Amino acid sequence: SAVPVSKKRPVADFQLFVGSVIEDKSSDRSKPDLQLQTQRLAEKLKCDTVVSEISTGPGTVNFTINRELLAKTVLQQVFKDGSEYGIKSELFSTLPRRKIIIEFSSPNIAKKFHVGHLRSTIIGNFVANLKEALGHQVTRINYLGDWGMQFGLLGAGFQQFGNEEELQSNPLQHLFEVYVQVNKAAEEDENIKKLAQDFFRKLEARDQQTLSMWQRFRDFSIEEYVRIYKRLGVHFDEYSGESFYQEKSQEVLKMLDAKGLLQKTIKGTRVVDLSEKRDLSLSSTVMRSDGTSLYITRDLAAAIDRMQKYNCDTMIYVTDKSQHTHFEQLFQILKLMGYQWAERCQHVSFGLVQGMKTRKGEVVFLEDVLNEARSRMLQNMASAKTSKELENPLETAEKIGLAALIIQDFKGLLSSDYQFSWDRVLQSRGDTGVFLQYTHARLHSLEQMYRNGQSTDINTACLQDPQAISVLQHLLRYDEVLYKSSEDLQPKHIVSYLLMLSHLAAVAHKTLPVKGSAPELAQARLRLFQAARSVLANGMKLLGIMPVTQM
Repeated sequence: SAVPVSKKRPVADFQLFVGSVIEDKSSDRSKPDLQLQTQRLAEKLKCDTVVSEISTGPGTVNFTINRELLAKTVLQQVFKDGSEYGIKSELFSTLPRRKIIIEFSSPNIAKKFHVGHLRSTIIGNFVANLKEALGHQVTRINYLGDWGMQFGLLGAGFQQFGNEEELQSNPLQHLFEVYVQVNKAAEEDENIKKLAQDFFRKLEARDQQTLSMWQRFRDFSIEEYVRIYKRLGVHFDEYSGESFYQEKSQEVLKMLDAKGLLQKTIKGTRVVDLSEKRDLSLSSTVMRSDGTSLYITRDLAAAIDRMQKYNCDTMIYVTDKSQHTHFEQLFQILKLMGYQWAERCQHVSFGLVQGMKTRKGEVVFLEDVLNEARSRMLQNMASAKTSKELENPLETAEKIGLAALIIQDFKGLLSSDYQFSWDRVLQSRGDTGVFLQYTHARLHSLEQMYRNGQSTDINTACLQDPQAISVLQHLLRYDEVLYKSSEDLQPKHIVSYLLMLSHLAAVAHKTLPVKGSAPELAQARLRLFQAARSVLANGMKLLGIMPVTQM
């Protein structure tokens, strides 16, 4: 594998872990014994026109490639493969192409887009981008919370407190206010609860008038969400929802019953026994005592329906880790029903974000966070001495602010909770999204400055400085980093790779000037910086970040 670059000392280009290729007869292979075999192996190997030096490390044989060949090959590959650099690697050559469904974001309609859905949205988008880049056929589904008792409340509330004009001008804000009002009223007035139940019962019975009111709430919500998704650079192939599976969940109950999997409890609910000893010590409730379905019943119906409709190989659900048990049970029930594909379903879970506040105080809505990121970024740009006069400062600030939010979110393990901090998020130095955008813009303007005199045919002997070699070695590793992320679906590998690339490029930019250098040297350096910018942009786009060209 390629050797990770060290900031402290020059390293070889490739390493072989000897332990991984020795047929291990005894499990307790001692360290000195392994080192001896490593030495022996290294002594047998000879340098040639490709390998210029062979050395050993702890349990590794290290290879240094002919420096000019390294520069030539890496740069050629980066420019030849373009946006597919790293993906065309042989690491992925035997990868079977799959049909994949990814369900993510999934907000509750008739409520403003809550900040809690930000993580599901950007993580799901990353997983979809990565799978798509690797050649899989991806369908992005937004499974809306568009059914349930809360619509009874909202419907009854709108009949009492609703205002048609306000609904037209600011739909979700108005519905949110109605929802707050009706919840308060229901606490004091039993009659409102009854009205809510009536409304929902009519909805379940498909009463036209009730249904058309619900449909309007749903349409208004989706319209508003599409606008926010556009700001996030996210799109969906299908807007689905629990409402689609109302009737189908009844079919699921019949199927469970026919397979002898439904059991009635004393309370009159129906459950599926998931315990090993079949003693109901672990069970999942799939039907209320009044015969109505639950969230999990609708999820079962949705999974079966999608499999039939898309004939896909695998389904990935992106939600927070509190739903871990829900998905464990979902996949288990599907297996009991005889659906072997449930083995290939996957829950990508994530932790919670703590302490997200705007200047106005506690933040609830995503739009407020996006606006805040944009306005703080505009302020920082205005006060920075290096800022250029931009054609569209708002749009630039928006892209940088979003990059900052995404990098802060993707730096650690997805399953970890993290503490949010505006100051940390928007720093221009250090490991932030702002730093990535800054590096990209800087390298882009360097290219623009010399775009007329650029040549693709360069003398690689000019790229022998240690700072240039470090950048080349780092570019060499990109496919392995992509491979790691494709295995565990964690974006952090790509994030730390891009941050390191930006640091190495910044050091090289300082020590290897283009301006004032001899033409041959300037051309070679320019080509190196161009390659770095190209890979930086590719990685950023995978993460869901739009690279800026000025800042």
